Amino acid sequence: MALLACAACTSPMAGLTSGGSVATAPPGPSSPAPAASPTAAPSPTGGAGGLQTTYEQVIKKVLPSIVQITTSEGLGSGIVYDTDGHILTNAHVVQGAEKFSVTLATGGKKRTARLLNVFPAGDLAVIKVDNTQGLRPASFGRSGDLKVGQIVLAMGNPLGYSGSVTEGIVSALGRTVSGSSGQGTPTSTIPNAIQTSAAINPGNSGGALVDMGGRVVGIPSLAAVDPQLGAAAGIGFAIPSDTATDIANQIIKNGKVVNSHRAGLGIQAGTAVDALGSPVGVLVGRVTNGGAAETAGIRPGDVIVKVDDTRTPDTTALSEALARHQPGDSAKVTLLYPSGRTSTVTVTLGQLPG
Repeated sequence: MALLACAACTSPMAGLTSGGSVATAPPGPSSPAPAASPTAAPSPTGGAGGLQTTYEQVIKKVLPSIVQITTSEGLGSGIVYDTDGHILTNAHVVQGAEKFSVTLATGGKKRTARLLNVFPAGDLAVIKVDNTQGLRPASFGRSGDLKVGQIVLAMGNPLGYSGSVTEGIVSALGRTVSGSSGQGTPTSTIPNAIQTSAAINPGNSGGALVDMGGRVVGIPSLAAVDPQLGAAAGIGFAIPSDTATDIANQIIKNGKVVNSHRAGLGIQAGTAVDALGSPVGVLVGRVTNGGAAETAGIRPGDVIVKVDDTRTPDTTALSEALARHQPGDSAKVTLLYPSGRTSTVTVTLGQLPG
């Protein structure tokens, strides 16, 4: 079974590193450039020459909006979100760092930046550069309009090669995928992820997945990894732009995410294992007062083994099961008690905190 790992920040010496590890707020004065009408997209017809011209036009349009983010941990990518200096990226690109420098993919001096906030559950973050001179915001499209088979380009800084572009197609839509820490604990879970064959390598994280109209439709974040064979070529995942712009707008407006639009149980938990060390469920360590779990009678020490018909052997599986729901949905949660007895309770799901 393939695992997913973050297309993480790559070391500045990354030429030798291995492959990577898986209602929009109304626009204000500093919102990203509005999505262009679908009719504005250059036509990729006209044979190889016409398609090549389209590629060149798209790259010329979008690449000036792509940045390289350098932290003490390594390198990652980001997208110029507005003329006020906000940069949209992945949470795992900036997590744990205190200082950032930003360089445009087209070159120029490094610019200092500060973190506004992160949304780790969805692997998104916004930073803000001090020097806004010459910033060119990207145009964001509607990921909800994507079709399987569409040509897309991934732009970022893979392995530290600034301003790199790879091409592929939209391979699938609506995936629910998680980045893995390797111990059954998700680093993030992305619902409605875009699967693409465009190559995603370390350093691509936080960059742009772009359609043939030059619109950002996703944020490359995860690449599939086979435990035995290593990186799985041509299987990468991006956060849909509809989600990314909603979260970015909330962070910019409120300083934090106030509405995650995602279901939550209101628990702190870890993976429970049997005597052989195999995961058997999610051990509830703490419940939020008045939260969904407490209201349904779930208590610390209970082990969650199933949500509806989906088994939850670890916290990654639980996170993915919940990501398929909306706040307010009812879900049947099967519990295993220390006595060995099991029971099923109906939970009205709350909202995952931002």
